[in-house]
Amino acid sequence: MKQNKKLKASELDRMDAAAFEAAPKVGLSVFLDNVRSGLNVGSVFRTADGFRLERVYLSGITVQPPHREVLKSAIGAEQTVAYTYFEDSLAGLRSLKEKGFQIAIVEQTAASLPLQHWQPLAEQRWVAVLGNEVKGVSEELLQLADICLEVPQFGTKHSFNVSTCCAMICWEYMRSCGLYRIE
Repeated sequence: MKQNKKLKASELDRMDAAAFEAAPKVGLSVFLDNVRSGLNVGSVFRTADGFRLERVYLSGITVQPPHREVLKSAIGAEQTVAYTYFEDSLAGLRSLKEKGFQIAIVEQTAASLPLQHWQPLAEQRWVAVLGNEVKGVSEELLQLADICLEVPQFGTKHSFNVSTCCAMICWEYMRSCGLYRIE
């Protein structure tokens, strides 16, 4: 039986930035619609690195690297994860849909599917759209959704933090696609 001891960073067998860039990515990207907190944006970059996502899309007022808050929470992931900025959220998301992305908007709607029932396929390209910390995803983006996902909650708050929600969406994607370990 293995002993429970913390591993040092050198024992984790993580790839360096060059290996990360060359490595195949999973078919999931994240689209941030008017996310105002640089700390949330940086955390999303760190999550995207951890799950080896294809790209992070930033739109509207979403803070972009090298903003100090992004750098503080990304801890270098903004240098490994590819990203694109769209000034106009609707135009940006529409262009991704035209490129064949499946659009999963994370929002509470009358037709939202509980996250645990989402069954994405690994061979599809998905983009998960996460919205503003107060207003959520813009109403105009809902028309582009292939699916709306809702993370079930059992407390008093209306939603999870954007970066926390991003991590849950990414994990469910990986779990559903059977990507527990990717080479």
